[in-house]
Amino acid sequence: MNNYVNHPVISVDEIIRPTRLEIDIKVLTENYNKIKEYVAPAKMMPILKANAYGHGLVRVAQLMEELSADYIGVAVLEEGILLREHGIKIPILILGGLWGNQIPLFLKHDLTITASSIGKLDQINELAGQMKIRAKVHLKIDTGMERLGVHYYSADKFLETAVKYSNISLDGIFSHFANSEKEDFAYTRLQLERFNEVLYFFEKHSIKTPLRHISNSGAILQTPEANLDMVRPGIMLYGVYPSAEVAKTIPVMPALKWKSLVVYFKVIKAGHPVGYGSTWAPDHDIRAVTVPVGYGDGYLRSMSHKAEVLIKGNRYPVAGTFSMDQIVVNIENDSVYNADEVLLIGEDGNNKITVEDLAKWAGTIPYEILTNINTRVPRVYIE
Repeated sequence: MNNYVNHPVISVDEIIRPTRLEIDIKVLTENYNKIKEYVAPAKMMPILKANAYGHGLVRVAQLMEELSADYIGVAVLEEGILLREHGIKIPILILGGLWGNQIPLFLKHDLTITASSIGKLDQINELAGQMKIRAKVHLKIDTGMERLGVHYYSADKFLETAVKYSNISLDGIFSHFANSEKEDFAYTRLQLERFNEVLYFFEKHSIKTPLRHISNSGAILQTPEANLDMVRPGIMLYGVYPSAEVAKTIPVMPALKWKSLVVYFKVIKAGHPVGYGSTWAPDHDIRAVTVPVGYGDGYLRSMSHKAEVLIKGNRYPVAGTFSMDQIVVNIENDSVYNADEVLLIGEDGNNKITVEDLAKWAGTIPYEILTNINTRVPRVYIE
């Protein structure tokens, strides 16, 4: 991760590249507070994996700490260590799997471990004992993803092992929904039923139940009975809904704009092809401008021949196949000048281009658009 990710605040004066992301801290704050109010009294674990869905891991984590989030969730150990190195004090759960040799680093940096098997529990307990540290652990139950975690139908021995170890603090237990953003809730409710069956272990043995959490963005919006003790808002925190069919019960707003500037103007004659592969040429003379952004920034090549941008509130098509660092925009006979602002994601007047638009053009999902915006694109925080 480069300094743009690690730097808590970057002013416009510090930016050299004309291509940048602008993240509105006020909008992020409002989204967080709307979700928190909607799910109360459940606790909040905002998910900041993949560079906070492209919004900048460190600054977003600092904001979550300012807002008194109960937990932060990230995917990999390196993300948790980076946050500790930048002074983040609140509990951080690493949601992904782990290798045994990573465990001392979890303990050294006071990071909460996802334990997904009895073998992992054994390793955690042994190494925590050697280091004379009590490891903080959340147990992962597989209720229908077939990814990480002990199957719901064979979880009792896993739980029995977890509660007996003296070097483990059992702080939480969780699972993950596979289809919570779908209009049909049947599989989500089946997964919740399976999770609740596993949780009965604690009542049956008169053991205090650790923090229970399973609800992601789709479930927060559509299945409030799944909120339990804590929820894990991910993409919705950033103002993007997890799917087109999900119920928009919380009115969140996009916190991110992706901007660039015009750096070159030219006239392209009829029949002269544009870009690599010569895949497109105008059938009449056109005016065109070059914008310094490309698939090396995460502006996906699969959007070639489909994507549009906004310049002075007008929509224009991107011409030809995208390059790694530049695109060419067909402005027909309009007047556009060097240093005019170009919106790749954002709103200008009556027109807007959304993350969902880019996902449609690329044949993918909004998650992939946000998390593919490269760290070489500076993040500017609007405070």
